[in-house]
Amino acid sequence: MNTMFFTKILGGVAGSLLILLLVKWAADAYYFPGSGHGDGVEAAYAIAVEDDGVAEEVVEVPFAELLAAADVNAGQRKFGKCAACHTIEAGANGIGPTLFEVVGREIGGSDFGNYSGNLPSGTWTPEELNAFLINPKTYAPGTSMNFSGFAKDTDRANVIAYLSSL
Repeated sequence: MNTMFFTKILGGVAGSLLILLLVKWAADAYYFPGSGHGDGVEAAYAIAVEDDGVAEEVVEVPFAELLAAADVNAGQRKFGKCAACHTIEAGANGIGPTLFEVVGREIGGSDFGNYSGNLPSGTWTPEELNAFLINPKTYAPGTSMNFSGFAKDTDRANVIAYLSSL
């Protein structure tokens, strides 16, 4: 065995891969004409589907009802996401301000002082906290918080119920 033997093997493998790539390209061009896979291609036939006229209705529960039925213990568990930066001890700020007695407090009214973003004026009501916890970056543009928010309404209600209980 010499180097020419290994060169032939490497050339055979590379040639096979090249042929496979060219065959795939040709098949894509044949079965999916146009710029991409299926772009602008019409179906050969349409399947008729009966429409019963009944659209699935999404019932939106008011946030006040969710808050009334909220589970404080579940909120305490979900608060773990917040606990990375916030504390629940009076006057003990973490990376972010303490959330002790945050419900009813003036927005930006703690002794934290290093708020980032454009916080509105007002009070942290359950409704304001709900709007904030949906997506903090949307609520307070320019905030340095890396938290993306709680997607579920029930999770937000549980966390706010927990914060209200402190």
